[in-house]
Amino acid sequence: MTALDLPRRASAFADQSLALDTLARTLWGEARGEGRHGMHAVASVILNRAARPGWWGRSVTEVCLRPRQFSCWLAGDPNRPKLLRVQPSDAAFALALEIAARALAGSLPDITHGSTHYHAVEVAPSWARGRAPCVVIGRHAFYNDIP
Repeated sequence: MTALDLPRRASAFADQSLALDTLARTLWGEARGEGRHGMHAVASVILNRAARPGWWGRSVTEVCLRPRQFSCWLAGDPNRPKLLRVQPSDAAFALALEIAARALAGSLPDITHGSTHYHAVEVAPSWARGRAPCVVIGRHAFYNDIP
């Protein structure tokens, strides 16, 4: 390693650290009440989107922070201040960090059958009208046929 490699390595570490934190906070914000299986499923959707770059972004961080994609990041969401303050001492956030680390390491299998979209089962978004979810995990319905 040379001195020229240090900024590149530091930048890559910072990007990875930001991705881990952002993904974990998204999992916590979207599925903390769903436990390990539910957070795993949401992570699968985020990874599926990042693997197929499009309007939702080209990286895990971009996908998570894309406006109006994950309600936990909306400025008006009452849980957003909690999302920004949560610490690893919170058991659900510690679990989210574990799942996010596995996801970023490539060791988290896709349990959503390639889904790029999901919603809570108690809502009926217009984009899901006329479509059947490919899998329901906990209180979320997942779709792998949304363009």
